[in-house]
Amino acid sequence: MDLQTRKLNLITYLAQLQDEIFLEKLESYILKREKEYHSEFKSFTVEELINRIEKSELDFKKGKFKSQEDLENIAENW
Repeated sequence: MDLQTRKLNLITYLAQLQDEIFLEKLESYILKREKEYHSEFKSFTVEELINRIEKSELDFKKGKFKSQEDLENIAENW
């Protein structure tokens, strides 16, 4: 069964669900998972961004980079 079919089956099941306690638990679980997912991705601070820029500029000056052509050649061999 493909993902789209599974989603549609779940929607159908939820639309017919009469158990409010189960629905509350499901909502709670979904909201908790959503919060955990978003907490994994934190924004950089201004200081972190500046440090990354400085490191990138230093790497570039040292020749530690790949050109667009290099990346395209690497991608061809995936």
